Amino acid sequence: MSELAATSELRAVVGELRRQQVMDLVRGAAFIGTLLLAWITLHPFVDLGNQQLKDTTTGNETATYLVFGGITVLTVALAMRDNMRGLATLLTPAYLLFGGWIVVTVVLSLDPGTSVKRFALTACVIAVAAALPLLAKSQGELVRWFSIAALALLAVCYLGILLVPNLSIHLATDIQEPQLAGNWRGAFGHKNVAASVMAMVVFLGIYVVRSGAWLSGASVVVLASLFLLNTASKSSLALILLVLALTSLTSIVRSYWLRAVMLLAPLMVLALLGVGTVMNESLAAIAKLLPLDSSFTGRTDIWEFALQSLQLRLATGYGFEAFWGTDAIRNVPQGLEWAEYASHSHNGYLDTALSMGLPGLALLIAVLVLVPLRNFQTADSGGNNGPLTMAFLRIWLFGLYLSSLESFFLDRADPTWFTFLVAVFGLHYLARFRARE
Repeated sequence: MSELAATSELRAVVGELRRQQVMDLVRGAAFIGTLLLAWITLHPFVDLGNQQLKDTTTGNETATYLVFGGITVLTVALAMRDNMRGLATLLTPAYLLFGGWIVVTVVLSLDPGTSVKRFALTACVIAVAAALPLLAKSQGELVRWFSIAALALLAVCYLGILLVPNLSIHLATDIQEPQLAGNWRGAFGHKNVAASVMAMVVFLGIYVVRSGAWLSGASVVVLASLFLLNTASKSSLALILLVLALTSLTSIVRSYWLRAVMLLAPLMVLALLGVGTVMNESLAAIAKLLPLDSSFTGRTDIWEFALQSLQLRLATGYGFEAFWGTDAIRNVPQGLEWAEYASHSHNGYLDTALSMGLPGLALLIAVLVLVPLRNFQTADSGGNNGPLTMAFLRIWLFGLYLSSLESFFLDRADPTWFTFLVAVFGLHYLARFRARE
């Protein structure tokens, strides 16, 4: 009887180990697969010569909605299975207020159908990004998973350059922006999206190197940096250097308020010398004295139109994601017909105000600017001041700066938005839980 009991116990132990191994594989596959889905999308290598859509990004096809719906169920279920405490910490007043106001703007939208549809995918993407950091049980798993995902993305993009350059590099025959001919875009729909993701991947590569995986980490940093250079995206190239410099100083500057001034001052400068130039003639004059394109590659025209439109609906905006590409901008004044074909205003903060009014913009600043900074300070002072926290800080800060020149906040399954979200939620968890080695 004792031998039978021992055998039965052994089988139970073996069975439990096998189930654990299967779950480990499922967690890893879900993490890596989700990142690759967000980065590469279901429709990579878009032929811009035949593109009929106003927006070259994905996120508005039925397949994308269905896949992200399934991924949401899987990742949230896995997170609930192993880390329900982590998910419960997301029920903060700031997150709840922001989510509540988004729902209000969906209800009050001038185009409720569009708002509901776009909100559904955005909500799924936010849920997936919130669950993803909780799937790993240790930093060792995170290092492996980020390495595999980053190298897979880079492999796809470089193979695209080699095998299908007409679908991976901007061409003079592109319907939109033929002047970008020669700039790399890889699997992405635009070189600016490729550049922003590659910059964020560089930060992940540095994290992998600092965590001890020198070969894979260095490979990610070198390959992503080379690709970033070939996108010729001046904004991302300048911002990645600025972010690396400023975040490195956080090891010296320890005060929360000094860090806030140091990290957020460039954001204020970008706002004043960007959108601010179309609101104030003195700022416009200052911008013209600087060694840069004072029109920000034609962005000033679209900022001026967006600000004029915003003045009509300051309280609630036009509805969640219900301005660009909707009936809200039909029958525009003569000379502004181009606005009907714009997909965003090239400024995430301005687009947020257009969608959700000034209250929505204020809540977004609280949730995506102030709260993550406080979370970083808490994590850093609480002992979670390792390479992972620094990687999330850099991705978050880069996204904040870039949003002064590009628009990806709340943009459904946008690759830059998703990666930015993972960093925001990562800082949230690191402020509350000790990262396992």
